[in-house]
Amino acid sequence: MPSLSQDQVLEALSGVRNPDFGDEGIVSLGQVGDIRVCAPIVSVAINLPNVGSAAAGHLRQQARDALLSLPGIARAEVSVRATVPESKTARVGGPGPARRGPGPAPPTPSRPEGVRNVVAIASGKGGVGKSTLSANLAAALALDGARVGLLDADVYGPSQTTMFGRDDRPKADEQRRLLPLEAHGVRFISMGMLSSKETPVIWRGPMASRLVQQFFSGVVWGELDYLLVDLPPGTGDVQLTIAQTAALAGAVIVTTPQAVARTIAEKGLRMFQPVQVPVLGVVENMDGFVCPHCAEVTHVFSSGGGESVARDLGLEFLGGVPLDPRVVVAGDEGVPTVIRDPESPAASACRAIARRVSLAVARVNQGQASGIAEAMDVADGAIAVRWADGGTDRLDFETLRNNCPCATCVDEWSGKRRSLTLLLPSNFGPRRLVPVGNYGVQIHWNDGHQTGIYSHQLLRRLARRQRAAA
Repeated sequence: MPSLSQDQVLEALSGVRNPDFGDEGIVSLGQVGDIRVCAPIVSVAINLPNVGSAAAGHLRQQARDALLSLPGIARAEVSVRATVPESKTARVGGPGPARRGPGPAPPTPSRPEGVRNVVAIASGKGGVGKSTLSANLAAALALDGARVGLLDADVYGPSQTTMFGRDDRPKADEQRRLLPLEAHGVRFISMGMLSSKETPVIWRGPMASRLVQQFFSGVVWGELDYLLVDLPPGTGDVQLTIAQTAALAGAVIVTTPQAVARTIAEKGLRMFQPVQVPVLGVVENMDGFVCPHCAEVTHVFSSGGGESVARDLGLEFLGGVPLDPRVVVAGDEGVPTVIRDPESPAASACRAIARRVSLAVARVNQGQASGIAEAMDVADGAIAVRWADGGTDRLDFETLRNNCPCATCVDEWSGKRRSLTLLLPSNFGPRRLVPVGNYGVQIHWNDGHQTGIYSHQLLRRLARRQRAAA
């Protein structure tokens, strides 16, 4: 019997779908490698671009069944492993931010040598638990086998030295580059290593920004799958420096359950719009208190604000983390709660969110982010949207205008629409379509309204609703 070719093996595997990527096949996604045929044995490797995939077992079994259907094959060996690729955002190696006025042009966005993906963790205000979440996401990714670094960019209030239980001064190599400390499988750097706890950092914004740039490019991070950047709260100099100079694979917005969460999330979101950084999703922290005795959940700070704002802005809701006193104790002891109390509800939530972040980065890198629009055109009273998966939808002007997600049209406290359905004139339409990163579009209407950002996910949801009503 003639031996099987690699093409025959790939053809057999072409029907195996990866549910993490819209059920697209592992062959078309380029996730099959190391094919070896020695009849009656065949072996392949499935290379997943995200860590901790819940689909791994399913894919292994499906691939094994497909290979055993080949003639002359009695044994199929399938390994499933995570191989995180480098970020392929357009900003890597491309032009820097637009130059405004006189003075030197801003630097080209870049990644530190050896770092595959840089992910910013941001919030529109302080007190939402962003640094605690950053530490636990980093530790959770490391537990799933990823090589992880964490840059504490909060110069004025560094906390990661406390979270990881190390504040010794970092050493330098022969080129005077700083060597990060390591704890719990995470390499990290922080201003807390360079200043005493008793002495406050009293620096102007430019000085803080330069230090963060030094942490970013002047630290020997080594080979990392993910470098998480714990940004300071708000939208100041340091945050904008990272957004403009770092080739970010994406950003995660951290908020709280209250209705004010919409304002918090929108502030963080708008910081990344001008520099076209993909927003990977929203995390809701302090999502209810879980009683350690009876497991009853009490929503101390209301509930659903983060999920609601994610839905309204068309972003992915990455999950909620409950209030748990053990998280505070773990942080004070210098051990992230995903390691100290791995079975706790908060630890389980953080591990699930970390896996969703890894998947979101992989989708962006592979061009498979859910509902990505490749092109939009205005014609005959509608905006035609061509999707990355090959489909096309037409959204009429009335539907779009009456579902504008801006703060003028949607109450930022309650999330409810402020205005009733508008009766639009016959000549109503858009003057311009302005892309916002790779996740949305801003429509400038001819009635002067132009603040709404329509995410691709929102457009897809409106298209499904419009088809259902037809």
